[in-house]
Amino acid sequence: MHPFLGVFFHWLGGLASGSFYVPYRQVRKWSWETYWLVGGVCSWIICPWFFAGVMTKDLLGVLCSQSASTLWWTYFFGALWGFGGLTFGLTMRYLGMSLGMGVALGYCAAFGTLLPPILKTFLPTIPVAETILQIASATPGQITLGGVGVCLLGIGIAALAGLTKEKEMSAAEKQKAIAEFNFSKGILVATFSGIMSACFSFALTAGAPIGVASEHAGTTVIWSGLPKLVVVLLGGFTTNFIWCMILNFKNRTGYQYLAEEVRPEHAHHGGETGGGEHQGGAVATLSLAAQVDLRIPRLKNYLFSALAGTTWYFQFFFYTMGETQMGKFGFASWTLHMASIIIFSTMWGWIFHEWKGSSKKAHLLIAAGILSLILSTIIIGWGTKLKAGVEVSATKSAVSMEK
Repeated sequence: MHPFLGVFFHWLGGLASGSFYVPYRQVRKWSWETYWLVGGVCSWIICPWFFAGVMTKDLLGVLCSQSASTLWWTYFFGALWGFGGLTFGLTMRYLGMSLGMGVALGYCAAFGTLLPPILKTFLPTIPVAETILQIASATPGQITLGGVGVCLLGIGIAALAGLTKEKEMSAAEKQKAIAEFNFSKGILVATFSGIMSACFSFALTAGAPIGVASEHAGTTVIWSGLPKLVVVLLGGFTTNFIWCMILNFKNRTGYQYLAEEVRPEHAHHGGETGGGEHQGGAVATLSLAAQVDLRIPRLKNYLFSALAGTTWYFQFFFYTMGETQMGKFGFASWTLHMASIIIFSTMWGWIFHEWKGSSKKAHLLIAAGILSLILSTIIIGWGTKLKAGVEVSATKSAVSMEK
């Protein structure tokens, strides 16, 4: 167990998650449901099978050896997480990268981090190392829980910064920074997304036996979490695929996957604007057709959507690597993941001028929030390291007594 290596892996996962939406901004003439599904095929189907197949031993044998209960609950919670995943994209669309992730991940961090050890108290058989009371009974656990508290405080400060920015900016400034900015709609979507996204943590917990079986098959510990991602992300794919197909049918955008030209009423769609609302009448459509190039940059769209989906997958890739290094404090992995996502998504928010026009107070708040999140990762890493030292000392004592 190497806790600070685990923290580093979680930071890499946060960088991937906080950056995944950037390639989508280069997509043109495709509606949201089209580029979201193309990217999703890469992140939910292609990447999980490819990397688990290459990096682990006997992938199919490991999966086939699992009980129906393990596979079902891992898949089921993955499907519930899928609702959070698809509305996560809408959160970015309505609130922007920095505020959207701050609010959604605040709920996600709280539910995903604390509920598993709390549930362990009432359901002793679930595959969680310790109950919340056991964690809080020793100094390392208290330090780690303190780090979780600092993280949640940092997320709250970041969300407050976003709310401050929203109150200060004019409608024109909001629309310039985020094409479809809508605070009330965005907050509702972000709340739902955050709570449902926490189910990913539950899915990983339910899939713990898959990781153990992979280790027994000869997989190196650091890669042993990859096979369960195949099942979790299949659940996420199911939810997102059905919803995107419904939108393709409803909005009549299914032709975009193969078309060389976009229909005039869809010409304003793309990753930079969000693209999913149909506006204007027949006159506007005819006028738009005369003024706008309707050719779809199909190859470019596929490449950037695939890049976005692959980048999104790497958050899970590094997450499972980090989790293997956190020992009994693996519950804190979720907090570290959420904190690092907010840090890097806020960085992109600054790069794309989402905070332009906001006051010094808003900038100070977001800076304080980010610093709190960085501090939380250090505290959690320290607590986990102390726990590792205690376990090593206990092991040495037991060996000495046997001798």
